[in-house]
Amino acid sequence: MKRTLLSFIIIVMVYSSGKSQSDSTTLTKTGDMAPAFKCRTIDGKSLDISKLKGKVIMLNFFATWCPPCNLELPVLQKKIWEKHGTDPDFVLIILGREHSEKEIRDFVTKKNFTMPFAPDPKREVFSLYATQNIPRNVIIGKDGRILYQSTGFSEEQFTIIEELVSEQLR
Repeated sequence: MKRTLLSFIIIVMVYSSGKSQSDSTTLTKTGDMAPAFKCRTIDGKSLDISKLKGKVIMLNFFATWCPPCNLELPVLQKKIWEKHGTDPDFVLIILGREHSEKEIRDFVTKKNFTMPFAPDPKREVFSLYATQNIPRNVIIGKDGRILYQSTGFSEEQFTIIEELVSEQLR
């Protein structure tokens, strides 16, 4: 009963959070199949999103110069990566919009992040999901469909993300 109630609350929060679903710069919609892409993380791991079905995927689009991104990334590291990073059913991909591998590597080293980062220097991946606005998060369910999207950073939105990821991995 408790789990059913929690699931219901999360679903209501997801569908009622204003900035999270109806931003005019967002090209995808909740319920859509996530656009497929391939990328390589700065540690050399190749990822093909089309081959990750059966896993919960979180995409985060950021830029090193973006103040809200710089507020969000430490929270992402602590509340998502440290909690779920070793779960074999979870994949996190942080994409540096308009950044080279070297720029991201330098940023990650300076900030002591341990999360998987990948460059998106020409916005090739970003442009599948949106036209502008970062930070941007996309949660993709095990069936490959988009469960949640958000732009900007707020503690309230991040609480929704944290609860949704945890619920999907149960």
